[in-house]
Amino acid sequence: MQFASIGGIAIHYDFAFAGADKPVLVFSNSLGTDSRIWHQELAKFTGDFSILTYDKRGHGLSDLGYPPYSIDDHVADLAGLLDHLELSDTIIVGLSVGGLIAQGVYAARPELVRALVLSNTAHKIGTAEMWNARIAAVGENGIASILEPVMQRWFTTPYRSPDNAAYRGYCNMLLRQPAAGYAGICAAIRDADFTEAARRIAVPTLCIAGDEDGSTPPDLVRAMADLIPGSRFEMIEGAAHIPCVETPAAHAALIRDFIQTLISHQPDED
Repeated sequence: MQFASIGGIAIHYDFAFAGADKPVLVFSNSLGTDSRIWHQELAKFTGDFSILTYDKRGHGLSDLGYPPYSIDDHVADLAGLLDHLELSDTIIVGLSVGGLIAQGVYAARPELVRALVLSNTAHKIGTAEMWNARIAAVGENGIASILEPVMQRWFTTPYRSPDNAAYRGYCNMLLRQPAAGYAGICAAIRDADFTEAARRIAVPTLCIAGDEDGSTPPDLVRAMADLIPGSRFEMIEGAAHIPCVETPAAHAALIRDFIQTLISHQPDED
């Protein structure tokens, strides 16, 4: 396990260096999860890419810090981690709030970003009323009180079978996140709005939706893609909000194809 102090916050991360000539993939995960959601996909990229995963503050093994958070807190954490590792020109894969963080890193520090993969996310997610209600529910009754409706948005009906041990494991992942950290990130999502910033994204961008996503439905993801000049929109059938868990092969294939296209169109250096 690897840790770095970023702005006084201990951030848990894992960096697998594949060589100076390999592109760097950075994975930023969703609300209520930690970096383990990427594990099924990472084998699809190992050896061809240097890979960075990490836990957001308030989640996983990273410090809680001082919730509620702003999206700028999470942007600064990731930018600081990239600086700590002396990484730039990265390809950031952001899922849900991770996609908001990715957009924020590009807006604040564009030199850190070579390309973006914005999966199951949007320029703005939900309403203040919705997020305030969820924060109140978690504060009054804990994360267990919202488990079922969250899982209905995260995963398709077949995946949510009681016989699926992996599904039960992801329920445990949500339940074992710190309630204060979960609510703190809800506040960050509530207040984040990258509508105008999305119009200024000038790096290659892939936008991915799950056709059964109840958190960021395909039309919302497509609306974000329409804001980003020259972006590519793809939809995965039979996937909900966390395709890297439920359909990892399809999700990874879209990312790999996007990167291969990106590399093939890059001018040769003299």
